[in-house]
Amino acid sequence: MSAVFLKFVHIIAIAGWSAGLICLPFLYLQRRRLGGDSLHRLHNFTRFFYVALVSPAAFVAVGSGIVLIFLQATFAPWFSVKLALVAAMVIIHVTSGVVILRLFEAGQSYPTWRFVAVSTVTIAVIAAILVTVLGKPEWTIPAGLEHFFAPGALGEALGDLIAWSR
Repeated sequence: MSAVFLKFVHIIAIAGWSAGLICLPFLYLQRRRLGGDSLHRLHNFTRFFYVALVSPAAFVAVGSGIVLIFLQATFAPWFSVKLALVAAMVIIHVTSGVVILRLFEAGQSYPTWRFVAVSTVTIAVIAAILVTVLGKPEWTIPAGLEHFFAPGALGEALGDLIAWSR
C-alpha cells in the first residue's frame, strides 16, 4: 500500500514540476513590457513560483522516484532512457533558476525566439518521459553493452573509487 501512495505522490509532484517548467518561460516573456513597481512584483512572483512551488515539486518528484526505484527494483532499458530524460528536466530546471537571477537585472529581456525554443524543448522532454513511462517500450541493449546496464555494474566499475573501507 505504501508503494501505491508513494507512486501517487510521485505522479502529483511530476505533474506540478512539469507544469511549473512549462509556465516559467511565459513569466519571463512578461519582463520586457514592465518597469518600475510592476517589474518588482513580477520578479517577486517569479522567484516565489520557482522557489516555493516548482523546486519543492521537483525535489519531491526526484526523491519519491528514487525511493520507488528501490521498492520496485526497476531494471529495464526503458527505465535508463527515462532517467536520462529526467536528467534533462533537471538541467532545464537549473537553467531556469539562472535565468531568473539574470533576467531581472537592469536592461535585460527575454527574446521571443528563446521563449519558443525553451518551451518547445521543455514540452518535448516532458512528452518523451510520458511516452517512455506509459509505453514501456521493449528496447534491446546493443551487444557488448548489456554488462553496463546490469544491476550493480556501476559499483563494479567504480569499485576502488567508492570502497567504504580500506
